[in-house]
Amino acid sequence: MATIKNLIQKMKVKDYLDLPYHIVIQHLNDESGSYYFATVREFDGCMSHGDTYGEAFENIREAMEGWIETKLENGFPIPQPVDGSQYSGKFVVRIPKTLHAHLAMEAEKEGVSLNQYALYRLSM
Repeated sequence: MATIKNLIQKMKVKDYLDLPYHIVIQHLNDESGSYYFATVREFDGCMSHGDTYGEAFENIREAMEGWIETKLENGFPIPQPVDGSQYSGKFVVRIPKTLHAHLAMEAEKEGVSLNQYALYRLSM
């Protein structure tokens, strides 16, 4: 029979699972074959996989439950979901003049703005 502490802990796990955590699922082809790999951005080390996207999603939700239970049992805090609205999409970086010139020339060659070119290079 479950103790009251276990029931309260389960309720807390469910409460956390209802929060909007960021699950990332990638389709991979490597030496293991073709599969979907899932992680949770806010939960370091929480990962799973599946043969299909749906299976990977179900498996990561199960992994999240175990991850949260373990943290709670050991007295560790559970991170809150990252709020994307706190990011403006803008940051300032100081770079050497020579690099600035090089990037500006490359952007001009590509026919795009320096911002667009920098975004392209950062996303590589």
